[in-house]
Amino acid sequence: MTDPRYTSLVATLPSTVPFVGPETQERARGKAFEARLGANENIFGPSPKAIAAFRDAVDGIWMYGDPENHDLRHALADFHGVGVANIMVGEGIDGLLGYLTRMLIEPGDTVVTSAGAYPTFNFHVAGYGGRVEAIPYREDHEDLTALIARAKDRDAKLIYFANPDNPMGTWHSGDSIAAQLDDIPDGCLLILDEAYVELAPEGTAANYQIEHPKVIRMRTFSKAYGLAGARVGYAMGAKGLIQSFDKIRNHFGMNRASQAAALAALQDQEWLAGTVAKVASARRHIADIAKSHGMTSLPSATNFVAIDTGRDGAYAKSLVTALADQGVFIRMPFVAPQNRCIRISCGPEDKLALFEKALARVL
Repeated sequence: MTDPRYTSLVATLPSTVPFVGPETQERARGKAFEARLGANENIFGPSPKAIAAFRDAVDGIWMYGDPENHDLRHALADFHGVGVANIMVGEGIDGLLGYLTRMLIEPGDTVVTSAGAYPTFNFHVAGYGGRVEAIPYREDHEDLTALIARAKDRDAKLIYFANPDNPMGTWHSGDSIAAQLDDIPDGCLLILDEAYVELAPEGTAANYQIEHPKVIRMRTFSKAYGLAGARVGYAMGAKGLIQSFDKIRNHFGMNRASQAAALAALQDQEWLAGTVAKVASARRHIADIAKSHGMTSLPSATNFVAIDTGRDGAYAKSLVTALADQGVFIRMPFVAPQNRCIRISCGPEDKLALFEKALARVL
């Protein structure tokens, strides 16, 4: 025998990734995209103060990052008005989802999510032998009431719910979410993914006691703060749950330059406000482009807009492929009926102009 002795679980899993990166597609086509509008990145970029902090930290990159994320956690606790013990910093929401799944999911355990919602969560669940129960969207919104009902029926350990949602950009009011928290069955935890909440209307964030035993909320510096490449996310929850991350997390997973950049970004709320305004303007521009070509845009509380093509998934896929051939990278939802849409990241006027020109050409 020459191969490693893989676990029986790993031996059954496909070798894949949830997303094919634009870099992979660029290598296949032999040239770069002119407009990168598919990865939900903040194309407007991070605060100059965050870039400066990152650069200033590079001279010390020979040192490991602070394993306690002390400065960033204290700043986040002050910003949100919670205790430091209620905050955990990790390698983006993706990393935190992996840690949480490792803590709670054993082979055969059930989790509940929405059919076509963020696939990285499902990827982690499969890696620990969990079973995914998927609930259809309702009118292009994730359906928290149905998710909770299925969790009760299947004795689920985790519910994944994003507000605002990816890939549709839709959202629920924070009050409607908070009103359902006590309906979550005992022994089940709601993952409230708020990656885009800084870009959403007032009242989107749910208001509840941080020590609530049935919910953990996750946020990121990848979207509104423009630090996707730095990989910084954080979770907020009850002290006991947050402390449990220390049992299994990679304590040196955060590099010191990313820690410094995130801290500076958090402290520059003026830049964040400017970004929110730019994103709102870009959403309107994308909606106008869709309308001018006989399509409709879904209302969005994120830094992307889902455009309803009025056709089916095959047609939407043909547009994604044709636009890539024109040098414009976009994505689309991958589960029907949401896959009738294409999804466009918000960006500067020149990038959206490239999209509009390419879309007119391929149509």
